[in-house]
Amino acid sequence: MIRNTAARPSPPEASGSDFARLSRKITDAGLLVRRPGYYTLRITTVAGLYAGGWTAFALIGDSWWTLAVAAFLAVVFGQVALVAHDVAHRQVFRRRRAGEVSGRIAGAGIGMGYGWWHDKHTRHHANPNHEELDPDLDPDLLVWSRAQARIATGLPRLIGRWQAYLFFPLLTLEGFNLHVSSVKALANRSLKNRTLDGALLFAHFVTYLTVLFWVLPPGMAIAFLTVQQGLFGVYLGLLFAPNHKGMPILSGKDRPDFLRRQVLTSRNVRGGWFTDIALGGLNHQIEHHLFPSMPSPHLRKARPIVRRYCEELGVDYAETGLIASYRQALTSLHRAGAPLRNARVPA
Repeated sequence: MIRNTAARPSPPEASGSDFARLSRKITDAGLLVRRPGYYTLRITTVAGLYAGGWTAFALIGDSWWTLAVAAFLAVVFGQVALVAHDVAHRQVFRRRRAGEVSGRIAGAGIGMGYGWWHDKHTRHHANPNHEELDPDLDPDLLVWSRAQARIATGLPRLIGRWQAYLFFPLLTLEGFNLHVSSVKALANRSLKNRTLDGALLFAHFVTYLTVLFWVLPPGMAIAFLTVQQGLFGVYLGLLFAPNHKGMPILSGKDRPDFLRRQVLTSRNVRGGWFTDIALGGLNHQIEHHLFPSMPSPHLRKARPIVRRYCEELGVDYAETGLIASYRQALTSLHRAGAPLRNARVPA
């Protein structure tokens, strides 16, 4: 839980909340202006890589070299997911309709239910790392805090003891989990456009499996599916693990103001242009959570403004290297599972 997070008093002459003042600085710097040229290039590139991967798959055909294509498409699927993420946050299009159509097309390309994911991700942004309110902290397989470990049952209780060691192997199932969760969400009557999402998911699964088993013999098709979906899951895990895992977890009524809620629960990852491309700008997680609609190429430019402002307020600004971020996430997972390892009564 976050405690004693109040910053030093703001200057008397300042008006509005701490976030409002930061927002004016960001707006004045022109960092909330959309970047149509950048996204045209990025979306065209990712779409070209997607089409090129499947073209290579068809040309290589019945050969074990096709597993190299499976690995390539795993990365491309991850990049498509990152594009869908930016579209959902209205970084790309001003009009909501254009964003929803583009997001659903991107989601259909990787077998993700756009409506389900958008709802889940919106709730995450509203209450990041809140034990009861952030859906990303649901203990459906892993436990994220000692409190969750103490009441865990079933798989979380079994896996939670050694979840830090099992984390990366379990990520190979994350791609499959994305598909299963998307399908399960269709039973939720409150989900908007669930019929459309269901039709798009069905079309993806039928097309994907038909292409695999039409071009490849059964054994090779299963191997391709396993490698491609497994590595896709690992890539997704590498994208989200550094962002909040190992950062303070909120619970109950422990909800600081908006700026502190977003900054104190998020972690930035240092790196250059390659890190920006590989993580889709999510390495600037603090800036992204403060300004979700900010185009991803502007996040790096916003960083020094946000960091300096947090220093002025006395608010901790977490930033580390990529490997260190994974180490911190795994350490947090290991600590969360301690009550299960120390339990005298067998699970």
